Amino acid sequence: MTKPSLSELLHAAVSAVGGAERPGQVTMAESVAEAIDDGSHLLIQAGTGTGKSLGYLVPALAHGERVVVATATLALQRQLVERDLPRTVDALHPLLRRRPEFAMLKGRSNYLCLHRLHEGMPQDEEDGLFDQFEAAAPTSKLGQDLLRLRDWADETESGDRDDLTPGVSDRAWAQVSVSSRECLGASKCAYGAECFAEMARERAKLAEVVVTNHALLAIDAIEGAPVLPQHEVLIVDEAHELVGRVTGVATGELTPGQVNRAVRRAAKLVNEKAADQLQTAAEGFERLMELALPGRLEEIPEDLGYALMALRDAARTVISAIGTTRDKSVQDEDAVRKQALASVETVHDVAERVLNGSEWDVVWYERHDRFGASLRVAPMSVSGLLREKLFADRSVVLTSATLKLGGDFNGVGASLGLGPEGTEGDDLPHWKGVDVGSPFDYRKQGILYVAKHLARPARDGERADMLDELTELIQAAGGRTLGLFSSMRAAQLAAEELRSRIPEFPILLQGEETLGELIKNFAADPKTCLFGTLSLWQGVDVPGPSCQLVVMDKIPFPRPDDPLMSARQKAVEDAGGNGFMAVAATHAALLMAQGAGRLVRASGDRGVVAVLDQRLATARYGGYLKASLPDFWFTTDRNQVRKSLAAIDAVAQQAEAK
Repeated sequence: MTKPSLSELLHAAVSAVGGAERPGQVTMAESVAEAIDDGSHLLIQAGTGTGKSLGYLVPALAHGERVVVATATLALQRQLVERDLPRTVDALHPLLRRRPEFAMLKGRSNYLCLHRLHEGMPQDEEDGLFDQFEAAAPTSKLGQDLLRLRDWADETESGDRDDLTPGVSDRAWAQVSVSSRECLGASKCAYGAECFAEMARERAKLAEVVVTNHALLAIDAIEGAPVLPQHEVLIVDEAHELVGRVTGVATGELTPGQVNRAVRRAAKLVNEKAADQLQTAAEGFERLMELALPGRLEEIPEDLGYALMALRDAARTVISAIGTTRDKSVQDEDAVRKQALASVETVHDVAERVLNGSEWDVVWYERHDRFGASLRVAPMSVSGLLREKLFADRSVVLTSATLKLGGDFNGVGASLGLGPEGTEGDDLPHWKGVDVGSPFDYRKQGILYVAKHLARPARDGERADMLDELTELIQAAGGRTLGLFSSMRAAQLAAEELRSRIPEFPILLQGEETLGELIKNFAADPKTCLFGTLSLWQGVDVPGPSCQLVVMDKIPFPRPDDPLMSARQKAVEDAGGNGFMAVAATHAALLMAQGAGRLVRASGDRGVVAVLDQRLATARYGGYLKASLPDFWFTTDRNQVRKSLAAIDAVAQQAEAK
């Protein structure tokens, strides 16, 4: 039997999901197949509605080698494993004459730990373990969550937290899960043979397609100990998120609460001298952190240096002592010891990293109203790490609806450690960028409106003229508004003000309910508006008349006092580049592209993206930002936009009345 062509396979897969082939999807599948066949790297921008998951799954399954698919969001992971992969495998089975296996793999803390569940969890204040089910009042929210978890443990086959619906609080889950550092290891654990995390890893070893997340991909790359099975192809979906997720994994943090927790966990497992040394160091660090002012530390102050040296040395002593001291009175000593060791090792590693003072690290203080002060250290850039770890020994395909910023892929490519497209060099991976477009006609379906008449926004200043403009736009649109704000404070102020001005249009605010509930309520009532901040920009997928106006209060540049972004910008400038364009403008372009992408989610969608920041039309960098957005019809005419919104609203109302 002749080998089926890619077009035959794609046609079968698309038919199985009840869809129609789109030119962009065909181009994408062909480009992915070519990259896999010749072992090269590909950045591929596929607009909303392209059907990009099939665009990469079909050529990956046809190739027959193991492929890892890494995504940023839980929603896409579930879509791949529960919908796209089962249908695609069923559709391709008769043509491929094999049925590829697939599996999902996450970090260990995402799986229920049977040891924790049955034996209890280590308690900071006393020896041994305690039964969290007895300790929590059965009528409390925590107690109810824990009882649900105990019942669920007898039913679940996966032990995956995301398979538990409805979910439980982070506090409850923390009592029945462990991090990789806290895990006893399958060979030492009484429940190793039944371990959900180990079973997930075994399934992944046997699967042809492994679906994971960016964080686990980052851990696999950074920590050296492989977590993912060996694979020949890596596909990174939602690739615009990758640098941020890798940076998060590579960021270390020290807080007084974290250090004190390590002291409590280790105290009963080591000799008194070692315990006192760590206690004294923790007290010194806590006193210092009470006085810490937020901001970057370009050099480590002398007093902080002494405090960190004391912490590092005391932690090292405790780590050695934990290995030699045994106390038979401690219930399930191995589990208690492992948790204590994990806490103390984290303190040691972060303190040592800050003290090493690498020129490639950025160190800063942060202060939160709820959590107090923290000391953080993050890599200046993860581009070198990604170049070395991501692109070696495998073909890598990175895809998203927003990879082409300012008209080319080079900005995103540089953040991934890639040279300009077409660059050849021993240490620079060869790659190409492909934009397969979108099935939507953006110029006919959407308007990009810039409120050029508004005053230039000042940092954290109140903007009465912006609120007036926002009120008028919402009234013209008949509600139907997604408001995307550059800070939570701005979103809260706008919601408070507009709730009193236009009470006929309900305004939902991020944080007042779960994101799922907010989106559900926003979609259910066209008059409703939803206001939120940056984390909302990618979580809303509401096709149809409920979202016909997307408003951005201002261009989302990073704050000038953001330690990491300002350090990255300065590094580019010191190297002779344009730090503002390379860092701040690229950051803003990516967020604006994601925000604008909320408007048109289906072929029948119509509406307006309104940017209430004159700089998009007046500043020199405005052209770069506009070139990063969908190709909407552009205007600064406020009267025309109000008429357009009113007309779109009228059509929607007629449709709703039928």
